[in-house]
Amino acid sequence: MYIHLGNNVMLPTSDIIGIFDLENTSISKRTRDFLNKAEKEGRVITISYDLPRSFVIAGKTLKDSKVYISQISSQTLLKRTGYIDSL
Repeated sequence: MYIHLGNNVMLPTSDIIGIFDLENTSISKRTRDFLNKAEKEGRVITISYDLPRSFVIAGKTLKDSKVYISQISSQTLLKRTGYIDSL
């Protein structure tokens, strides 16, 4: 199954490591450090230049993963995976 992240970007759900709310998780220094490191390494893909609401980590391993910044909320993305029927 695939999940639509916005602006014609789709990923197989089997590649998704995590879906995170950007506002809530970026409070943590560890999350900010992770996102800064991923950006420096060129692993961040901005899907839209609208207000970012979530980020998705996808790949076969965390070390080789990509970080997708999306304008779609983490709750909506989670529902699209089909793992949770309603939030």
